[in-house]
Amino acid sequence: MVLPALLIFLAFGVIPLLGALGLSFTTWDGIGAIHPSGLTSWRATLTDPGLPHALYVTFLIMALSWAFQTPMSLLLGVFLAGRQRYRAVLAVVYFVPLLLSSAAIAITYKALLDPNFGLSAGLGVGFLAQDWLGRGRLAVGVVIFIVSWQYIPFHSLIYQAGVRQIPVSMYEAAQLDGAGRVRQFFSITLPQLKYTIITSSTLMVVGSLTFFDLIWVLTAGGPADATRVLAVQMYIKGFQGNQMGPASAIAVILVFVGLGLALLLRRLGGDARESQTEGA
Repeated sequence: MVLPALLIFLAFGVIPLLGALGLSFTTWDGIGAIHPSGLTSWRATLTDPGLPHALYVTFLIMALSWAFQTPMSLLLGVFLAGRQRYRAVLAVVYFVPLLLSSAAIAITYKALLDPNFGLSAGLGVGFLAQDWLGRGRLAVGVVIFIVSWQYIPFHSLIYQAGVRQIPVSMYEAAQLDGAGRVRQFFSITLPQLKYTIITSSTLMVVGSLTFFDLIWVLTAGGPADATRVLAVQMYIKGFQGNQMGPASAIAVILVFVGLGLALLLRRLGGDARESQTEGA
């Protein structure tokens, strides 16, 4: 079982990464011959004033989407973990956004948020008649909302599974001691979901580095670079600027940022060999 997994990891993980790393030391327009150029592409990338801005926007969207998604997913996961039949139906319906492609979601929201033809015109609600994608802060907020709308169901599912692993006896003992639902949540549910929170947060943080199609279709990195994350910067350099060397350098930076964040979250999570239901 290990060998097939190792081969897949090599084929789709290590070899493409090595290819990108190799291209980052070349000059190539994507069509002609590839010319080795040493550190030229890296110098161009690291001295590009657009890189710090793209890093800032990437971390901003990452942090705000994590801060919004985590409590919402946790509360919904706890709610959906109940045994009532209607909660199972809600869980299935609620999971639908994750089945849609990011590009389709972006096109739909772009139409709905159009100040001339979208919801504002259809419903006649003045508040909605704003240029949601034409103003920097509003566009960032829209991106965070749509990303959260798409991925909260997935993380709710993770928390739902985590809550169902907590022994019922712990809640029964807490009830005998007179603890209410709020006290049970903070004293039992939240501590017991420590590793679930770490796993969900790692997926959110690392996954946010791959946001491209939704942002590209929705705003193309605008307005005025307000939503130009690293992945969009890489696409613009590589496929619009025909600079595959700097684009590959940005891809390598993305990989190492993701690895660093994943290792940091793992370290914050402590010894993963401990049981999640420790103390049960």
